[in-house]
Amino acid sequence: MAKERLLVINPGSTSTKIAVYDDDQPLFVKSIEHAQEDLSGFKEIFDQFDYRRDLVLKAMEEQGVERESLTAVVSRGGLLAPVPAGAFEVTDDVVWQLRYRPENEHPSNLGAPIAKSIADELGIKAYIYDPVTVDEMAPVARVSGLPEFRRKSLGHPLNMRAAAHRYAEKVGRRYEDLNLVIAHLGGGITLSAHQHGTMIDLVSDEEGPFSPQRAGGLPTFQTLELAAESGKRFKELYRYVKTKGGLMGHLGTDDGREVERRIAEGDEHATLVYEAMAYSISKFIGALATVLKGEVDAIIITGGVAHSQMICDWIRERVGFIAPVEVIAGENEMEALACGVLRVLRGEERLNVFHKVEDL
Repeated sequence: MAKERLLVINPGSTSTKIAVYDDDQPLFVKSIEHAQEDLSGFKEIFDQFDYRRDLVLKAMEEQGVERESLTAVVSRGGLLAPVPAGAFEVTDDVVWQLRYRPENEHPSNLGAPIAKSIADELGIKAYIYDPVTVDEMAPVARVSGLPEFRRKSLGHPLNMRAAAHRYAEKVGRRYEDLNLVIAHLGGGITLSAHQHGTMIDLVSDEEGPFSPQRAGGLPTFQTLELAAESGKRFKELYRYVKTKGGLMGHLGTDDGREVERRIAEGDEHATLVYEAMAYSISKFIGALATVLKGEVDAIIITGGVAHSQMICDWIRERVGFIAPVEVIAGENEMEALACGVLRVLRGEERLNVFHKVEDL
């Protein structure tokens, strides 16, 4: 079987991560950091297209990888309209959706257009895999307490499903045969229930546990009072709960290592807040176990915060009675993108078809 050589692109707020894989083995992985002064000159996210594309191609050249050696280009998906899990070829409709009707503005929306631009020049195909907006929620899971609101599936499906596949391989079973509860612990925390290969429910970072940066779910009446009396606009309040909550709000840092240093020095407040985060994560894991009616093969803890043994031990103490707890630390996004598309190219997964949505 001929090897696939994949260029993987993952644009973020302050960096663009790129990698080249020969099948599932990385030739190189690089994070291109973007100084704020470099980005400040761009009014809109799509104005950064040429800037980021040129940096991707320059990084490949510096690593001695010829463009012509690529067999496909893979990108993080961006905030498309809700889609099923898996891979999509990057078509003109995908690019249109990300440019004119995304679910939200984010630099990841640039990934697919950059990937298609490079692929088109080489006469190969570009793909995305498990974008943020993967939505396989059961109808009963979508209903909220107000008819005007519908629960949305916005989380970390790329890393969650990659962790699920990795666990399935470890235990010698198929992902499609397992029931799993997966908690992604990063700057934001999201959790999901997976039933026989389908992500049937997801707790987003706006309704779930607080995290290093996010406020998570808040008491409704107090939140309404704060919003009404603050005099602030939506975007100001959005940034506040998105970046100034959680550990940052309580302790002035979003670095778990710093928090654990304070705990080791006897800081009781730091201990209380840090354990409260683990407590809340555990509570939502328990809630998702009920979605699966208690039939849980494993609980998987993943994401950057999963490197913390303290957090994982606290969670394991509370949820270990439900199912075995497996820790797969790290975000692993580049590997997940490469391996996901590789499964499609090998015929192990089907390729989805994307249909644009003009009225989100």
